Amino acid sequence: MKKFNVGVIGATGMVGQRFLLLLENHPWFNVTVLAASASSAGKKYRDALRRWHMSAPMPEKYADMTVLDASADREKIAASVDFCFCAVNMKKEEIKELEYAYAKLECPIVSNNSAHRFTPDVPMVIPEINADHIQVIEAQRKRLGTKRGFIAVKSNCSLQSYVPLLHPLKKFGIKNAAVTTYQAISGAGKTFETMPEIIDNIIPYIGGEEEKSEKEPLKIWGKIEGGEIVPATSPAITAQCLRVPVSDGHTAAVFVNFENKPAKEQILEAWANFKGEPQELELPSAPKQFIHYFEENDRPQAKLDRMTENGMAVCAGRLREDNVFDYKFVGLSHNTLRGAAGGAVLLAELLAAKGYLD
Repeated sequence: MKKFNVGVIGATGMVGQRFLLLLENHPWFNVTVLAASASSAGKKYRDALRRWHMSAPMPEKYADMTVLDASADREKIAASVDFCFCAVNMKKEEIKELEYAYAKLECPIVSNNSAHRFTPDVPMVIPEINADHIQVIEAQRKRLGTKRGFIAVKSNCSLQSYVPLLHPLKKFGIKNAAVTTYQAISGAGKTFETMPEIIDNIIPYIGGEEEKSEKEPLKIWGKIEGGEIVPATSPAITAQCLRVPVSDGHTAAVFVNFENKPAKEQILEAWANFKGEPQELELPSAPKQFIHYFEENDRPQAKLDRMTENGMAVCAGRLREDNVFDYKFVGLSHNTLRGAAGGAVLLAELLAAKGYLD
């Protein structure tokens, strides 16, 4: 695989910082451009940061890079890289405009943002589940009038804690599912220092999150028809999303009904044997075992298990029959690794392996 020169748009934010850590020694991707808002532009990266949020130190290789203006310098940026990751904190319409602008400048965008998740010809990909959706990029390029440029997005971070666990069970005919997610503060770009109101507290509302949690899985399970991704119509999912005093790691309590109720052993076997294209292709960021099941009654735990396989695996536990639903279980994923920057890097690796970044 050739080395790709990469830009990170939104490099000063929490997800941008996570991108830089993940890409520091990446075998395929070399970060050559850092971009952010106009207030950061022209400064050395170390000076543009309000705060370095990561527990690992800031890589020295980025410290003296000059931050460019993601909007004003877009032509310069697009001309100097093979593609960009995008994780900006802007209004949705502004993000849409910015990502379209880069795509039309023939710079592919792998986005962590939600702005284009429901654009019908933009693939929203969990690489192990719907890698085939990247084929819709050809239709998107026709619409945009581009040869190389396109937008691909990853799904909402909370989905990673339950959709990968439901997906291998679809063969048993999932009728409906109820999920409650217990979401870490880093999902809001916060730390305990910057979100003191979460200490000794649970906040039972995260704006827009429940709608995303109910609707995004249906696009992921949809089919490409006529150059668009048509969302699936089932299974029905109802969700509640709570912010909890955890630094990293989204936990999900999941309840599910089946058309053909499987035995517990069949569910465990489906999880143990499940793998997708990232595992088949041995992509650099892919976990060897996508789903890890814990037999202990008190696992998975965010603090103990979120870094399973470098934070890129999905953990499950407490699978048991229920007296209202057929089964219930608990899921866990690292929200800024598998759920955000890591999931986007894995998506970019899939796109690279399939030739979309050439």
